[in-house]
Amino acid sequence: MNKKLASVFMASTIFAGVLAGCAGGAKESSGGGDSDTIKLGINLELSGNVASYGESMSKGIEMAVDEINKNGGIDGKKFDVVKVDNKSEAAEATNGIIKLTSQDKVTAVIGAATSGNTVAQAQIANDTKTVLIAPGGTSPTVTVDEKGKVRPFVFRTSFIDPFQGTVAANFALDTLKIKDAAIFADNSSDYAKGLSDAFKETFEAAGGKIVAEEAYVAKDTDFRATLTRIKAKNPSFIFIPGYYEEVGLIVKQARELGIDVPLVGADGWDSPKLVDLAGAEALNNTYLINHYSSEDPDEKVQSFVSAFKEKNKGEAPNAFNALGYDTVYFLADAVKRAGSTDSSKIQAELAKTKDLSLVTGVVTIDENHHPIKTATILEYVDGKQVFNTKVNP
Repeated sequence: MNKKLASVFMASTIFAGVLAGCAGGAKESSGGGDSDTIKLGINLELSGNVASYGESMSKGIEMAVDEINKNGGIDGKKFDVVKVDNKSEAAEATNGIIKLTSQDKVTAVIGAATSGNTVAQAQIANDTKTVLIAPGGTSPTVTVDEKGKVRPFVFRTSFIDPFQGTVAANFALDTLKIKDAAIFADNSSDYAKGLSDAFKETFEAAGGKIVAEEAYVAKDTDFRATLTRIKAKNPSFIFIPGYYEEVGLIVKQARELGIDVPLVGADGWDSPKLVDLAGAEALNNTYLINHYSSEDPDEKVQSFVSAFKEKNKGEAPNAFNALGYDTVYFLADAVKRAGSTDSSKIQAELAKTKDLSLVTGVVTIDENHHPIKTATILEYVDGKQVFNTKVNP
C-alpha cells in the first residue's frame, strides 16, 4: 500500500509541475484572489467500499451550504460546489483533487472521509496552496507527514486516532471495570493500527492485560477461526477498530460463537449498514467512540438534529452527517475572518481557530492542525445508538 501511495504521489507531483509550467508561473493560491463566489470542491467516497461515509458527509455538507447560501452567504459571497467521487480509492482521490485544483480552480476542498484517501490528496493541496479539510480523516498523518512536518494547507474537523484509542481504553478500565482485553484489528489499515497502538499503550500503562491480539484484512468475510482463537483466551472485553463493512460480520459471527463480552470500536463503526450486517440483537453490549450523538441534549446538537430530520424525511443524522456539516461552518468561519476568498489567507485563519462552537463540539486548532474537542461514547441497544457520555480531551 505504501509503495502504491508513493507512486501516486510521484505521478501527482509530476502532473502538478507540468500544469504549473503550462500556466506560465505559480499563482499565489489555487483559489486565486477575491471573487463573488467561494468555489468549494468536494472529494468524497460516493461509491466503493466505504460509500456510506461519503454519502453521509455529503448530506451534511449540502445542508450547511444551503443554509449559508440562503442566508446571503459570507459577506455576500455564496458557495459554488463542485463534487467528485473518489470511489473509495486513494488513486481516484488524487485524480479528484488534481481536477478540482487545475480545472475547477477551487478555493478549498472538503474530503475525503477516510485517512488514506485524504493523505493521497495532501501533496497536491500543499503544492497548489489549496485548503484541504478532512471531515473524517482521523490518522495523525493526515495533517503531519512521515517526517513530523505539519502539512500547511491540510486541516481536519475530526479528532485523531490516538485520542479515540485512549478513550476506549479508559472506558474499559474506568466504566466497565475490565482488566483484561483482546484486540482484533484490520492489519491492512493505518486507521486500525493507530487505534490499536493507543488502546494497548493506555490499557497496559494502567495495569490492564492484553490476552490476545489477532488481525484480519479488509474485505475478509469469514472471521470464525480467528474469533475462536480469541474466545479460547477468555477475554473480558474485545477492542475491534475497523470499518463497518467487516465489523458488522465480526460482531454477528462473534455472537454466533457464544462470545458475549462487551465489544468496543471507534467512529469507523458508525454506519446504518452496521445494524443490517450484524443484526440488532448481536449489537447489544457493544459500544463505539464517536464524534457526536443525535441524542446529546446539548441545544446546538438538538437544533441541528431537528433541521436535518426536516430536510431528510425524519432521518436522524449520524456522526458523518454532523462532521460534513461542521466542516463547512469551520471553513466559513475562516473565510469570514479572512475577509477574502484567497486560499492562503483562509489557511492562515483556519490555523488560528479557537473556541469555535460546532455541532460535534467546541473546536480549537492546535499546532498540528488537529482539533481539540470532546469525544462521545455511544451504546447499541436493540439496534439503536444510545448516548452514554462525553469525554473531554
